[in-house]
Amino acid sequence: MWDNRLTEIFCDLCIKEILKGNRLGTHFTKEGWLKIMTNFENETDKTYSKRQFKNRWDALKKEWKA
Repeated sequence: MWDNRLTEIFCDLCIKEILKGNRLGTHFTKEGWLKIMTNFENETDKTYSKRQFKNRWDALKKEWKA
């Protein structure tokens, strides 16, 4: 489901939303998640739920901390 290319696109979109100020503390705002979801679908033609994106975000954070 999440290959290296999709993960890189997701991370790039997350960075853009962080720089726009759409992350409060450790979580994205509703607007931030919506933009990530919309832009991800536009770039990849794949539709994932907000839960799938949140799960991937949490998994990447755990990998990074390990």
